[in-house]
Amino acid sequence: MICADLTKNMIRYQRDTDNIVTLSLDMDGSHNNIITHELGQAFVPVLQYLQQEKARGALRGVILTSSKKTFLESGDPSFFYESTDPAAVFQVAEQFKQFLRDLERPGVPVVAALNGDAIGAGFEVALACHHRIALDDPKIRLGLQEVKIGLMPYGGAIIRLLWLLGLARAYPILRRGRRHSPQEALKVGLIDELASDRREMLDKAKTWLLEHRDQCRPWDSPQGRIVGGTAKDHELAEKIREMAAALSAETHDNYPAQQAILHVLTEGSKVDFDTACRIDSRHFASLACGQTSKNMIRTFYYDKRDIQRGINRPKGYGRFRPRKVGIIGSGMMGSGIAFACIRNGMSVVLKDVSKPIAERGREYVRQRLDELIQRGTFQPSERADILSRIKTTEDSRDFADCDLVIEAVFENANVKQKVTREAEEHLDEYSLLGSNTISIPITRLAKGSLRPQNYVGLHFFHPADQVPLVEIVRGEQTSDETVARACDFVNAIQKIPIVVKDDWGFYAARVQNTYLLEGITLVQEGYSPALIDNLGAQLGMPRGPLALADELGLGLSLRYEQQAAEHYGSQYIQHPAVPAIQKMVNELERPGKQRQLGFYDYDEQGKRQLWAGLSDYFPQTRADDFDRQEISERLLFAQVIEAVWCRYEGVIRSNQAANLGSVHGWGFPGCHGGVIQFVHSYGVDQFLARCQYFRKHYGQRFRPPRNFVELVG
Repeated sequence: MICADLTKNMIRYQRDTDNIVTLSLDMDGSHNNIITHELGQAFVPVLQYLQQEKARGALRGVILTSSKKTFLESGDPSFFYESTDPAAVFQVAEQFKQFLRDLERPGVPVVAALNGDAIGAGFEVALACHHRIALDDPKIRLGLQEVKIGLMPYGGAIIRLLWLLGLARAYPILRRGRRHSPQEALKVGLIDELASDRREMLDKAKTWLLEHRDQCRPWDSPQGRIVGGTAKDHELAEKIREMAAALSAETHDNYPAQQAILHVLTEGSKVDFDTACRIDSRHFASLACGQTSKNMIRTFYYDKRDIQRGINRPKGYGRFRPRKVGIIGSGMMGSGIAFACIRNGMSVVLKDVSKPIAERGREYVRQRLDELIQRGTFQPSERADILSRIKTTEDSRDFADCDLVIEAVFENANVKQKVTREAEEHLDEYSLLGSNTISIPITRLAKGSLRPQNYVGLHFFHPADQVPLVEIVRGEQTSDETVARACDFVNAIQKIPIVVKDDWGFYAARVQNTYLLEGITLVQEGYSPALIDNLGAQLGMPRGPLALADELGLGLSLRYEQQAAEHYGSQYIQHPAVPAIQKMVNELERPGKQRQLGFYDYDEQGKRQLWAGLSDYFPQTRADDFDRQEISERLLFAQVIEAVWCRYEGVIRSNQAANLGSVHGWGFPGCHGGVIQFVHSYGVDQFLARCQYFRKHYGQRFRPPRNFVELVG
């Protein structure tokens, strides 16, 4: 039919007796179909040929599908990451939009038959089709996730969803950038139908085409109207103002892509489709050339890819495929770890001091599973099978055939060693042992193990089933193979593994503590506590430093400082915040939220307000005399400098891990791309000059390592 050279070995063409053409994406030399310039070029003669066939009455409809396991995914964002010319980016966006306009206007309806993942620009291709049918496979992911790297869709998806769903429904989908299962995608309106298998999917696609001979996109019809109205309508305009205010309050205007999406939806609703698409391209070009997108692409695309490919995983060991995981402790942490394992296909043995207590962990898993079923991530029919993979027990003998056992009991070394040893006696010599400690050295805990070479720290963050990071803590006797297998386990539960040294505070807690200490130092210097916490939140940190200090407990900050003093010995310089913390804990007996007494007071519901008596002990002498930028930079620089010291001391093994560990581990602002990327966006020379200023005025804690430039890369 159509010559193979026209498709450049990327698109397979097949026509049936009803004049329905099936185009199957099949890129040579790749496991997946990925959006590239070459793929776009390959489509040009195909679309021209389809238009010719339509003109001679030999084309009824088109099915677009894939010959690979994926449908179509976004490509490498290098062009946007490297580009500094908005005009060039604008032109690329316009070209992609034109390709999609040609795809949706061959003169006949087009159905996207989604047999696998369709992500980012790949899903934009599906949106350009008149109808979308996906396989009902919970492993498939569909969606537009560009906002996760500081960008937004650039092929017109924002405008298409505006017309198809309306502004109020399209906005949350676009700003969250979630990857949806097919069930979820159907619920939110991203696809139109589900099919149980490939044959049914193609049959449904053909049936729809035969029933919809003349199909026109609503934006190309004179009678077409945007669902839910436009920003010219008073009621919707008021809702948009509320959305904008809520977005600003939540993000403190740190994420321009989310703001741009709302602007495009608003402005695009007032004009015709093609004009709206040009508005979309202008906003995209501005985003792509902005620093925030550079930061986020660097960390959330390139750094994450490097970690997932094993940049810190010891080489030379085969892949570990854990099937069954034992967990000791059914509290929030243990139950969260259990759910992370179960939802990724593993079986779990959940142990506690009694079976009824362990059953509480199963109940947590059941509740989380029901939430995801309600959302569409899993199907109701999968519920019984998933829950059957968790066994509760009070007997360590049930760990006998586990590949890995993770201890997640409270922070007491003797208890941790006891329960781990009980489990270890029933494991074979190849099984791994992991501890979820937050502050006890792994080397110390491993002394109670029969096989310390198989013992490793697996530090999850609360809530364990949702935070995407795990610190793999290597003890003095932990073997390379154990570290490699731990990395494989963390990847298998779809989390990000970072390997850290068994040192005080590990990585995340150690650096996070500097944020708290700097905030407390500012209180001691006479700054307003409300100002300090508000500036911390405006930076993009999850909480202000004083609120976070209360949340974690002031005693923990003291413990980390004591560990630092033991570690550095005579070289240790006490942080100026220590006297203030000692006063709060020992003299004032206000150790934090757990006692409902800290920098804040707490009511029975946990709502907080700053302690009215704080100024009696820490007078606010600088209520009107302050430099907002300087305070903000002190809070950030304290974290960044400590992170670079962690690189210098070998606590963290790569800048990629340092960046991802900072964002996911303690909430360093994602708009900066993490601690190391912050240095590059600030400017290395400018950063060092600012360090010199802070060191002169505030002390040695702002001294960077000697080989700072080499360390940050």
